[in-house]
Amino acid sequence: MQLIIVSGRSGSGKTIALRVLEDLGFYCVDNIPISLLPTLVHAVMDKYESIAVSIDVRNLPSDENDLVETLEFLPAQTKADILFIDAADEVIMRRFGETRRMHPLSQGNIMLNDAIALEHKLLEPLATRATWRIDSSAFSVHELSEQVTERVLGRKMNKLILVFMSFGFKHGLPSTLDTVFDARILPNPHWEPELKPYTGLDAPVQRFLGQQPLVTKFVYQVENFIATWLPYFQRSNRSYLTVGIGCTGGQHRSVYIAEQLGTYFRTQHEQVQVKHRELEKK
Repeated sequence: MQLIIVSGRSGSGKTIALRVLEDLGFYCVDNIPISLLPTLVHAVMDKYESIAVSIDVRNLPSDENDLVETLEFLPAQTKADILFIDAADEVIMRRFGETRRMHPLSQGNIMLNDAIALEHKLLEPLATRATWRIDSSAFSVHELSEQVTERVLGRKMNKLILVFMSFGFKHGLPSTLDTVFDARILPNPHWEPELKPYTGLDAPVQRFLGQQPLVTKFVYQVENFIATWLPYFQRSNRSYLTVGIGCTGGQHRSVYIAEQLGTYFRTQHEQVQVKHRELEKK
């Protein structure tokens, strides 16, 4: 039986994640005291193959050892996977400001920022045991739903989802990357006046970069690196591997290389996605 514990800080998107799991066919229970988890599992395991429960800071035991004992007391054939959703402090504060909801730890004279920091500390025992961690800071509701779906289904089908993401270093590193390759050393179409308006998805830029021996060598060696180590990532039973390709602005070189890698690995890997962070912002 599959059991997923959904947790994370308030305002990060736990409710959205639980709703996604319900749509995927899980029997879902919101906000259950963790001490009651073994009882729930024993009660419904004969009827449901997949269960998801949401646990927040209000229902955690005060002693971390109690949490460990509760998870160990689950039926032998049940292994709990933990999906932990989080977001940056300033994002959580903004979300509470927009919804005008009260933080569950905002009692007495405690300020919102102090409540958020305290919640982070109290949830750390669950966070450190997480099977999947998602930072929802930059995600819309739809994007967060997609992330939850891809992680859970990828794990369930035991098939790693390989993602190539282009980005610009001047805009910061994407929070979801597992490994990064720096393409800033390569010839830059940005300095070619006739190519500057285009992106790595356009034929003029693709022709320019495809004729550069250094670019060809870079793509070839990245392909070899990923092809060599991809089986080891799959054996580690992970469901998601996101490879970042970065250049200065995320418009030309990184986009072209991510597309080249996606095309190559689609011939040998079942689930491959290509995303362009800076282009998707436009």
